[in-house]
Amino acid sequence: MTTALKPRLALTLGDPAGIGGELVARQLADPASNELAEIFLISDEAELAQAQQDAGVEFAWSRTPGEGVPVLVDNAAARPEQPFERRKATEAGGTWAMANLRKALELAKAGEVDAIVFAPLNKSSLHLAGMTENDEMHWFETVLADGSTATELNVLPELVTARVTSHVSLAEVSQNITFDLVVERGLLLEEVLKGRGVEAPRIGVCALNPHAGESGKFGREEIDIIAPAVEELAKRGVDVAGPFPSDTIFLHARDGKFDGILTMYHDQGQIAVKLLGFDRGVTMAGGLGVPATTPAHGTAFDLVGERKAGLGAYENAFRTAAGVGARRRNG
Repeated sequence: MTTALKPRLALTLGDPAGIGGELVARQLADPASNELAEIFLISDEAELAQAQQDAGVEFAWSRTPGEGVPVLVDNAAARPEQPFERRKATEAGGTWAMANLRKALELAKAGEVDAIVFAPLNKSSLHLAGMTENDEMHWFETVLADGSTATELNVLPELVTARVTSHVSLAEVSQNITFDLVVERGLLLEEVLKGRGVEAPRIGVCALNPHAGESGKFGREEIDIIAPAVEELAKRGVDVAGPFPSDTIFLHARDGKFDGILTMYHDQGQIAVKLLGFDRGVTMAGGLGVPATTPAHGTAFDLVGERKAGLGAYENAFRTAAGVGARRRNG
């Protein structure tokens, strides 16, 4: 019997002004992390020392692969000259976070890693550092430049949600929902669920309008676009049902009827997921040439140095990336 290969994960510590370093250090202080994956830390010695100090832990690392501990991919040459200010958004912090993410994406393009886990970022820092895209997901597309398109998924241990539209105004949502996009995102959601070990994923699809439009009384998106796309997904072998009103579908998911839910817009899924498990939630960049995960929470500047940050969401991000990465690595 062939032994499964460990996935190779690239880890970055996120914005140096926040709690990212502490979370990564606490995760890597657990020996089980090295059992789940080969770990490549994109950082430098100074940041690793600060991370361990913040967390009050120590973990072994090496510059040489194959020793069973995280490998430091030293990116010190990209560190800004100005020192990092903590607990605030800065250009220097954004520059460092982007430099390390860029290195991780380059490793992925070269086939050297199977997935990326990045600690929390601060969008203000990223924009101060020159990021012109709305969010890091679309910046990933630019860096990878492989024609892949990012979509954000939200992951709890018991449920994954994907979106048809994301960072657009509510006024623009309807015009951006298309048959092809609903099908594409439904297939992606099934792929992600299988990558997490769900052999036969059950997927529910949200309606756009209240009460699913009540047979076209207020909106025809369900009739003209969403329901036909659900039928197409079913024809392709997906175990899918809907569209269902969004004010009830998550109750069914909570009760175990669905493994994944496809939503039509950002807050339709985000509100429910954060209510169900804010401290466990993971954000995943799907649809890219490489999967990337991060905790659903932010940089928590107010908790820096307090050793009070919960590890649950970061641990789930790590395990999600390991699961999806293992599927990619082992075919």
